[in-house]
Amino acid sequence: MKRLSVGPKLAAIAFAVVLAGCATKPPPAQPTPPPPTVAATPAPSIVPGSAEDLRVNVGDTVHFDYNMYAVLEGDKATLQRQAAWLAKYPSVRVTIEGNCDERGTREYNLALGARRANAVKEYLVSLGVSAARVDTVSYGKERPMCTDSTESCWAQNRRGVTIIASGANS
Repeated sequence: MKRLSVGPKLAAIAFAVVLAGCATKPPPAQPTPPPPTVAATPAPSIVPGSAEDLRVNVGDTVHFDYNMYAVLEGDKATLQRQAAWLAKYPSVRVTIEGNCDERGTREYNLALGARRANAVKEYLVSLGVSAARVDTVSYGKERPMCTDSTESCWAQNRRGVTIIASGANS
C-alpha cells in the first residue's frame, strides 16, 4: 500500500475546514430598534386678529431712507397687507410709531419720526383705513432696534412700526 505524505493530508483537512466554515450561516442580525420618538410639541397657534398675527403674518414694520419720510416702494406691499388686515378686523385701533437712527439732534429726529409716522398713516388712510382708527407717535432716536454705529444698523432704526392700541383678539 502506498503511503501518502502528511502534507497533502493536512492540505485536504484545512480545505475541508475552510469549506465547512463558509457553509455555516451567520447568526441573524438583530433588528436595529427605531430611534426613540420625542413627542413633538405643537407650535402655538397664532390667534387671528391678534398683535402677533399682525406682526408675523402681515408685517408691522416699514423702513425709510436716510433723512426721508416717503414710504418706500418695497414697503407699500406691507402697508397694503396691513390695510386689508385692518379691514378684516374693524374693531382694531393702531398706533404708528415713527423712529429714526442716532444721527441728528433729538429735536430734529422727533420731528422726522413724526413725519414718518404720519406718512404711514396717510398711506393706510389712502387705502381705505379710517383715520380715526390710526394714531401716531414719534420716538425719534430714543428707541433703537440696533445700537451699532453702522449703516446697516442705522437702516434698521429708520422705521415706522404699526402697534395695536386696542380691539385685538387675544
